[in-house]
Amino acid sequence: MAGKIPSSFIDSLMARIDIVDVIDNRVPLTRKGREFQACCPFHEEKTPSFTVSPAKQFYHCFGCGAHGTAIGFLMEYANLGFVEAIEELAETAGMEVPREQGGGGQKKDESAGQLLGLVDQASNWFQQQLRSHPDARKAIAYLKGRGLDGRICAHFGVGFAPDSWDGLLNELGDSEIRRDQLLKAGLVIRKDNSDSKSGNRDMYDRFRGRVIFPIEDHRGRVVAFGGRVFGEGEPKYLNSPETALFHKGAELYGLHRARRAIGSENRSVVVEGYMDVVSLAQFGVENSVATLGTATTRTHLQRLFRLAPEIVFCFDGDRAGRDAAWKAMQVALPEMQDGRQLGFLFLPDGEDPDSIVRNEGGDAFKARVNDAMSLDQFMFDTLLAQVDMTRMDGKARLMSMAQPLVGQLPEGTLREMMRSKLSSLSGLSAEQMGSVPGKQSAPRLRRRTQPLEGALSPLALAIAMLLQNPSLAQTIERPEMVEQLTLKGADHFRSMLSQISASPDMNTARLLEYFRESGVHEYLQKLASYETSIDEEVLERHFNDTLATIVSQQDEQRRLALLEKSREQELEGAEKEELLELLKGRSQTMVES
Repeated sequence: MAGKIPSSFIDSLMARIDIVDVIDNRVPLTRKGREFQACCPFHEEKTPSFTVSPAKQFYHCFGCGAHGTAIGFLMEYANLGFVEAIEELAETAGMEVPREQGGGGQKKDESAGQLLGLVDQASNWFQQQLRSHPDARKAIAYLKGRGLDGRICAHFGVGFAPDSWDGLLNELGDSEIRRDQLLKAGLVIRKDNSDSKSGNRDMYDRFRGRVIFPIEDHRGRVVAFGGRVFGEGEPKYLNSPETALFHKGAELYGLHRARRAIGSENRSVVVEGYMDVVSLAQFGVENSVATLGTATTRTHLQRLFRLAPEIVFCFDGDRAGRDAAWKAMQVALPEMQDGRQLGFLFLPDGEDPDSIVRNEGGDAFKARVNDAMSLDQFMFDTLLAQVDMTRMDGKARLMSMAQPLVGQLPEGTLREMMRSKLSSLSGLSAEQMGSVPGKQSAPRLRRRTQPLEGALSPLALAIAMLLQNPSLAQTIERPEMVEQLTLKGADHFRSMLSQISASPDMNTARLLEYFRESGVHEYLQKLASYETSIDEEVLERHFNDTLATIVSQQDEQRRLALLEKSREQELEGAEKEELLELLKGRSQTMVES
């Protein structure tokens, strides 16, 4: 766990990214005047009420009340935590996320850094063993037999774990702290009924007698390992366990190295094993990745769709492969916004991408990928194989199976085309089919956000105007009024003015992110989306009049408080002078009005 992200970095990040790009990559937007709009991704609607403002860098849905910045959008839409959303945006902007060092955060950051450093040392040790260990010749012979040469093995950092109980442990576990770190990194296993003070005798290497494939996260850091036996033994493939560094449902083998090729090809290819990824890369197919001993997850898909609009799944053609493809399709359906494509490539019996590419070459494999089954073909062919379409009840069964699947698709052209195909197959019109069920259970539905009702107080209105139009800070006619404000919330108003003064190009989103940890962030977001109904031509005048009203109301409250106190006791000298000034000011205001 890293230390706190500096607020200055978040502000720089918000200044660099464009919320329109962030959202449009996930929810296609259409320009309408100075803003963009779409059907809201957070609730079901037919008429677009979801708007995105480039000037404010803020989104708002007039239907369900959803609103926020680019960070907030990623947190809600992609189910990311705050730090994950920051990292995602920073990666897009080509920025490295810094961490503040101090207190407990520093210790956590150092701990994560130490684990990463240890895992990297382990990776280097495995690679060294492949080059120098006497038993490595068997592993090298296996790799050559699979058609892999030294260049591609070095590129992917392939290594070798000797068939020893404590080779790595003896190399890196030279202290109790280091042994504990090896355990936390999943590199060693503690024997049953042993304690932490027993030393190396009660621990042993997790990977033994295997070819080792380092697993990198999406930033290119080694976080785990996969081991493949090259002789007899079970399991054939062994991955690191879940650790503080490694979450198999979030990582894809080879993704960091495949990023550029995926963007160039405008497509990613998902295969089942790391040997497939390495073999394909050697033959020029560099846009492939592999899941890591787990089924495809939404996080996997979201990572891939950020890089290219098409994903092709490559599976064995047997029953297990088709079952895996069906599960992947079901996970993918809610992510299939218009513009995205899904393909399914099934290989001949007994073949895998590794064997196919060695026998046919890279171009032939790419041709197979180009001919992959489309989403609609795979879905409907699979369902039609389960029903008798010559019977009326068979068509009804097709409808009962297909409608919930089609209902998981986001609203848009693809969903309507899938409905049209289902209508053609069943012989029912769209009206007879009725509304497609299933959307009500879509994962991103949200509870309606309570809007701000009624008129705002003058101070809340001033904050709303300033949030929505930060340039108003430059138009304040009487700066001394701001210093006079003592009402609750005045400090936040002054903080906003200070931030705008420091960055004249400040926008709504950057101001909101400055207050994320303040306790009033959600309220300020509601103010940022509040409909003030003030014409742009009179906005500056209205803003200054509102500030004057706040001061006037504040003075009136103070005047009444002093008068009430004077009826009960003698006022002090300073209080008398203050009351006289307030009475004088009130009289002047009455004369002017």
